[in-house]
Amino acid sequence: MKKYKSILAVLLSMILPLAMFAGCGSSGGQSGSEEAAEGETEGADQYKGQSLNIYTWDGMFPQDVLDDFQSRYGVTINYSNFDYDEDMLAKLEETKGGEYDVVIADDYILELVNNEGLSMELDKSKIPNWSNLDSRFLGLFYDPEDKYDAPYGAGIPLIVYDPAATDVKIEGFADLWDPSLKDNVALIGNYRVIDGFTLQTLGGTLNSEEVDLIEKAGEKLIELAPNIRAINDTNTQDLLISGEVAAAFLYTSQVTETIKARPDFVQVYPKEGLGFGTMCMFIPSQAPNADLAHEFINYILDSEISAKCFEYMGYYSTTKTAEEFISEEMKPLLILPEDAPGGTAIENISQEANDAHEKIWAAFQNACGQS
Repeated sequence: MKKYKSILAVLLSMILPLAMFAGCGSSGGQSGSEEAAEGETEGADQYKGQSLNIYTWDGMFPQDVLDDFQSRYGVTINYSNFDYDEDMLAKLEETKGGEYDVVIADDYILELVNNEGLSMELDKSKIPNWSNLDSRFLGLFYDPEDKYDAPYGAGIPLIVYDPAATDVKIEGFADLWDPSLKDNVALIGNYRVIDGFTLQTLGGTLNSEEVDLIEKAGEKLIELAPNIRAINDTNTQDLLISGEVAAAFLYTSQVTETIKARPDFVQVYPKEGLGFGTMCMFIPSQAPNADLAHEFINYILDSEISAKCFEYMGYYSTTKTAEEFISEEMKPLLILPEDAPGGTAIENISQEANDAHEKIWAAFQNACGQS
């Protein structure tokens, strides 16, 4: 969810670098933190002196969480990072699913990893904290039977606006077309996200494959162009915080930064529905230390440890039982409301449909003077 070079990259980055901004407990929301404090993790001795090789983006865990796991189990964590999901996939293909024990990556690439047999089926008996997960982030397209991937945060782009800078009460994506918002809106630069929400305003879905409907969405986007001040993937929130625009459609980490800086701004869950991207932990098919990898996944899914991780990253919580441990200040930013509109993940689509998306996006950028 950090950086993308593939045309299939999904939300998020919601998904962007997160520097901007577990456990051995039993299931049912129980935390392993007291156990950790006593330094008496059951079965820890079997791992003493071993190593855990983690492969993901930079800065995905608070250092104290990694330190605690190393201390609790007497192990060493070797942390390697990649910039793009595609680089990770190429490395796994090269090593035939070996070298690393735990990998964290985005949903769209997980579908390819699983289909290529590069991920190991998880042994849920070794992950009692699996029951702590939020069911809204399970059974998704990349792993419909939840065999291989454990959710570790979701990115959900949202609209944020300054109610003092516009008379428009923004309730959904369609409201951004209001003529009074001329030259007053900023957007992230993920074409599948922006095109997808435009499709939703026309009754389609984020993953509509009909080329005619995608082209119709392109025509509607051209009508939005006069309202767009900027299309930018990096620090888009700065345009809103500074007052340069009245409204912006932002990645999750950018929403978090905006509301922290300006709590008087309004965060909108678009009435057309949500789009979300999920990143997950998985164990490569030939992981050198699969047992320790299961322990680590279980540790991260501990309620209190998960809460620490989500506060650090700024992603939406995918561990339901972590919610009570997230600070009151951060809860509105990290917990998806139960009454929020239904969400849909952006999935891989046909080449023909993707080509149509690229075409209408280029035309939209040109109309906005930002090609």
